[in-house]
Amino acid sequence: MAATQSPDGTFRPVAEIIANDPHAPHYHFLAPEGGLARPFDPNGALFWKGRYHLFYIFQDPARPGREHCWGHASSADLLHWTWHPTALAAETTDPEWGIFSGNAFVNLDGVPTISYHGCGVGTCIATAEDDELLVWRKHPGNPVIPEPREGELTRKVYNVFDPHMWVENGRYYVILGGRVKPYDIRDTTYLFTSTDLAHWEYVRPFYNANPHWTGEEEDCACPDFFKLGNRHVLMCISHPRGARFYLGQYHNGTFIPEEHHRMNWPGGPCFAPESLLDDRDRRIFWTWALDHRRGDSWVTNELGVMTLPRVLSLNPAGCPQIDPVEELARLRQSPQSCRELALEGGTETPLEGIAGDVLELELDVRVPAGGVFGLVVRRSPDGAEQTVITVDPAAKCLAIDTTRSTLADNICQGYPIICWQSGITQQDVRVQQAPFELAPDEPLRLRVFLDKSMLEVFANRRQCVTQRVYPSRPDSTGIALFCRGGTARVVSLTAWPMRSPYTGA
Repeated sequence: MAATQSPDGTFRPVAEIIANDPHAPHYHFLAPEGGLARPFDPNGALFWKGRYHLFYIFQDPARPGREHCWGHASSADLLHWTWHPTALAAETTDPEWGIFSGNAFVNLDGVPTISYHGCGVGTCIATAEDDELLVWRKHPGNPVIPEPREGELTRKVYNVFDPHMWVENGRYYVILGGRVKPYDIRDTTYLFTSTDLAHWEYVRPFYNANPHWTGEEEDCACPDFFKLGNRHVLMCISHPRGARFYLGQYHNGTFIPEEHHRMNWPGGPCFAPESLLDDRDRRIFWTWALDHRRGDSWVTNELGVMTLPRVLSLNPAGCPQIDPVEELARLRQSPQSCRELALEGGTETPLEGIAGDVLELELDVRVPAGGVFGLVVRRSPDGAEQTVITVDPAAKCLAIDTTRSTLADNICQGYPIICWQSGITQQDVRVQQAPFELAPDEPLRLRVFLDKSMLEVFANRRQCVTQRVYPSRPDSTGIALFCRGGTARVVSLTAWPMRSPYTGA
């Protein structure tokens, strides 16, 4: 089991965090830094020399005032991770006071390169000194794109924030996240180009926001731009509403969005997506799953967790698909299953012999016209604690209801996630609702991953909803099914206890 050194000089294996926190996931990517992970944006994802590399923001209290750093882990199989020394930190000789979001790419010389936002100064870059990506050399000219200062004309022209950099036709391109200048409303990014990574020329806004898809309060942060099939994707967040992506066309330095898809809805924790392309041409991405526990300080309560690695692809019709990576099946243990189960009358049917909080569930269900199918997880025997997943084909909705998920009083599923507008009060939203449509006579096929506080629901490869849940009772492990408005037929249900790659259990 790999470990990393904590700021006090001791080693904190992930297995130790799992043993000490009943809500710590057992098979999701977990920050070994413990409660020092807000923000915990995944960054710099890169497949290099046969290994998956994932960098992430964490906070090092040993660096007062310069605490935001990039941690680094690598894996050969997306399951077993080795944690490495801190990759990037703001030293006293650096112009920036912290390291914020960016990306990794291979430069024109074939060298892995990182672009990142240097807090307080602007866009910075660093290049790898070794193939293990352990040692990084910062560019002596950082920031290569400085933040516009107060009074400068460029302050009203573009933002310098959250870079995403790539190589195209022998040149370097970067988009910088933000909102539309000079009004600072609606989302956009700003395009710059360079021939040498050191000298950059501003070109124009990269795309135009569509008011039918996004609101005035939204921005485009943590951008991630890539080709997918014969189309292009701009994956990003808006700070108020979380993870999302545009799907569209790209021509000569301009992105033309044709579709907008959210990956988070009010009450959800899905934030800051980051992707890579591996040697199998899979576009794999992670997001930060925010911790909903609250206390005297977010930092002392935050448990840095990523979603499972997911594959984004296009089906033959050109529509987006989201799947968990197939490697996760290697963690499955002895299955339990049931078949041909009829649900009627709206009464919950507990599943005998199938329970747990570190599980994968796979269901094939026929939902009646006008009916609502429900899957209840993390259920206590008396039902006092339970999390309810519902699919309502008539309403075209997939929902996760956490109203009764816990008896604890320190949970807040905040929306907006970050409030830009004055006078807006953050709400505690306990029912996350995502659009999901079944075609007539189409079976409902769910893959549900339970991992202590993590819950991820994949529906028919077209939708994925993420939630964090915190039952207070150790017996809240039951599973039940129900159908309202007719009789649903559960053709098959299989549950696999999942082995932890961190503890081996």
